[in-house]
Amino acid sequence: MIIDTHVHIGKILVFNMPEEDVLYSMDRYGIDFSLISNVECAENAPGGTPIPQNLQKSQNEVLEKTLEFARAHSDKIGVLPWLKIRQERPDAEFIRMIADNRDIIYGLKLHPFHSRTAPDDETLESVYKLAAEYSLPVVSHTGGCAEADSLRLYNAAKKHPEVNFVMVHMDLGSDNSQAIELLGRLPNLYGDTTWVPVESTLKAIKKWGSEKILFGSDNPIDGKDTYLHNKTGDRSLYQQYFNEFKAMVSKEDYENIMYKNAERLFGIKI
Repeated sequence: MIIDTHVHIGKILVFNMPEEDVLYSMDRYGIDFSLISNVECAENAPGGTPIPQNLQKSQNEVLEKTLEFARAHSDKIGVLPWLKIRQERPDAEFIRMIADNRDIIYGLKLHPFHSRTAPDDETLESVYKLAAEYSLPVVSHTGGCAEADSLRLYNAAKKHPEVNFVMVHMDLGSDNSQAIELLGRLPNLYGDTTWVPVESTLKAIKKWGSEKILFGSDNPIDGKDTYLHNKTGDRSLYQQYFNEFKAMVSKEDYENIMYKNAERLFGIKI
């Protein structure tokens, strides 16, 4: 079994990830369940400049659209609502959608890189209050800018022991060493494998055990065959997770990474 805890839909700027690509890739590459967030809540371009308001949608509008897709495929799709943490906070309508759809909402998604707002910013307290009230883990991109440094998410997790946090990417573009070190400092802090080399995941397992890492991919950011190859045609690192990784760890460790940790952390029942 494989649960992918980091999947996207939506279209904005250079990103175009159709819902049908998610369904195709899950069927083609044996993914049993995906947790999705909608990239249309991005607030800043990759270079850090704000995305023009006429190209943006409210987080309520984006969540409603995401829920429609998940509701039609609730046996294989769950939702991690993407929060626009620079411009918006959960309002009454957003909270109502959380309450009414708690069966298909499994956590909350922050993207400090595409919002240029750090997870330990005091203005996010209402987000963590919502997460605690509905027992929703908070998953957050780490890496690429000061606001998205894994230490900033660690700070939030330390302040809120009642909420579980996931360091997506474990500091994208780095050697992952800082994020790996932080994993063991708090019981409510986890990491994922999105664009993380298998070698780094092995280091994390050796240091802290396999219960601290979840499988994630960013599918279908490189197209409907993201699990197979990148945009230039080179073999995807996820092929190594699907294949060679099995022989590198115990059966228990492999199952923890690929689906059991996700079942435990997010309460997924397939």
